[in-house]
Amino acid sequence: MSAPTQRPKVTEREARQVAEAARERDWHRPSFAKELFLGRFRLDLVHPHPLPAAEDVRRGEAFLAVLRDFCENRIDGARIEREARIPDETITGLKEIGALGMKIDPKYGGLGLTQLYYNRALALVGSASPAVGALLSAHQSIGVPQPLKLFGTREQKDAFLPRLARTDLSAFLLTEPDVGSDPARLATTAVPDGDAYVLDGVKLWTTNGVVADLLVVMARVPASAGHPGGITAFVVEADAPGITVEHRNAFMGLRGLENGVTRFHRVRVPAGNRIGPEGAGLKIALTTLNTGRLSLPAACAGAAKWCLKIAREWSGEREQWGRPIGRHEAVSTKISFIAATAFALEAVVDLASQMADEDRNDIRIEAALAKLYGSEKAWLIADELVQIRGGRGYETADSLAARGERAVPAEQLLRDLRINRIFEGSTEIMHLLIAREAVDAHLSVAGDLIDPDKSLADKARAGARAGGFYARWFPGLVTGPGQLPGSYGEFGALAGHLRYVERTSRKLARSTFYAMSRWQGRMELKQAFLGRIVDIGAELFAMSAACVRAELLRTTTDHGHEARQLADAFCRQARLRVEELFTRLWSNTDDLDRRIVDAVLGGRYVWLEEGVIDPSGSGPWIADTPPGPSQEENVHRRLP
Repeated sequence: MSAPTQRPKVTEREARQVAEAARERDWHRPSFAKELFLGRFRLDLVHPHPLPAAEDVRRGEAFLAVLRDFCENRIDGARIEREARIPDETITGLKEIGALGMKIDPKYGGLGLTQLYYNRALALVGSASPAVGALLSAHQSIGVPQPLKLFGTREQKDAFLPRLARTDLSAFLLTEPDVGSDPARLATTAVPDGDAYVLDGVKLWTTNGVVADLLVVMARVPASAGHPGGITAFVVEADAPGITVEHRNAFMGLRGLENGVTRFHRVRVPAGNRIGPEGAGLKIALTTLNTGRLSLPAACAGAAKWCLKIAREWSGEREQWGRPIGRHEAVSTKISFIAATAFALEAVVDLASQMADEDRNDIRIEAALAKLYGSEKAWLIADELVQIRGGRGYETADSLAARGERAVPAEQLLRDLRINRIFEGSTEIMHLLIAREAVDAHLSVAGDLIDPDKSLADKARAGARAGGFYARWFPGLVTGPGQLPGSYGEFGALAGHLRYVERTSRKLARSTFYAMSRWQGRMELKQAFLGRIVDIGAELFAMSAACVRAELLRTTTDHGHEARQLADAFCRQARLRVEELFTRLWSNTDDLDRRIVDAVLGGRYVWLEEGVIDPSGSGPWIADTPPGPSQEENVHRRLP
């Protein structure tokens, strides 16, 4: 029996330092969300709502028409669900219409769509089959094209982008069996060897990895003479000698997902395939995700719109106690939540996407908030749809069809959406990531005060900086436009909601300041508190986006009145959630919860587990994956 794999030993402090070093620290452009967390409601950064250029609209709408025809006639979502695989002919068809190159510049053979239309395309194709949407998103949002677009050399772009635009699928390989959101423990190595690097290691949950032609691989380069080392990004040919796809993973949802376990054994990668300098891999990954994350909330917005359609049609058709179920308040409140939140989710995605296209604002927090909010709310919407459908919501689409009823895959959507709260940053990790950015201004001026490794002189200088910053900043949190009855009057009935956002933004900033003053260096341990702070900010961002979108629709479409109704309903619902979150900032069971957890992990409640059978199989919690040649059959499959 082989010895357990020796993974890097990393302390908690070292892990934080690795994550901190990968952050994009500077703010060269304004950020609406960053200002929101600081108590400054910069409506001018999002209103008037930014709009795409006429040529971008023409090109985007033309492709959406082609894609809609393809989705309606050449994607069989039910078949993909039954067979747990996207048919080869479907992927071939996607290549033929140019869907692999939606975000790739036309000079490389791509379509050159904007982020706005790329996300609309993903929402459309994801409604036909979430698995197909995930395939396209993994290929372009986090796969090879995006990091090459941002960090690749001209030679790399010329070599790879034409392939990726038309024929080759890509995958992103970061996670390992014992490494999730803590990349400091990354074990895959890339050892310099002449004009190449030699890769060894195992990657887990490689979406598209089973069928990909090109891979982005994150590996640790050991420091040596002439090599600063660190986590580094490489473009790797999927059929290179020494690569084995050892397993195709199966999940509760997204059954067509080509996701696997990939082993590298002495795989030679030319030095010319390295993206950026050594040690820049994590920063490249995080920067790629700044806009790449928007693809996931786009799919969530599409799912919410479909849920609204089904809820409307079913609730008007199904009768109980003499009238349609939608007319009963127990159901109507659910429909109202679905409609209002679907409107807000689309507003958030479209606003963040257009801001990304304009490139005037730094949207790293906005994209993260969109991912967090979209994944959480879409899951709730799908759950409510299953409840509205009752037993039929729990029944599979195939079973419904077999007994002569409409094949509505509500339970499948619930399963498919569940992963969105986990991948591309779990909800818990997104809370911490956003919280770190939200308090960045505070840490920039006062961080040395709470750093135990800083000298007294450093702390004195930090104290002087902090005193000046807070003397200017804190008085601005006392009053603002949100207290003036006439503020934001151009928004009509929605003006009151924007005044609420402005006032609440200042209250949120004050709460953050009080917490930092109270807990200081222990603030980073108050993850439940930070999660509520972020959730309040997410609600305020969504309220702002909904109001701005409603005003845009009022001036550009015939749906202005209806849009204002939806925005008003959403904001009223969001305000109730915000007030509850504020209450729970200071009135909660966090301390008690920690004591209970200590007891659980200490085995003091094992008696409570008696009287049940554990159906789990045997085996380790985390499989040991020592480096070396593969002992498994290669299940990588070449697509036509």
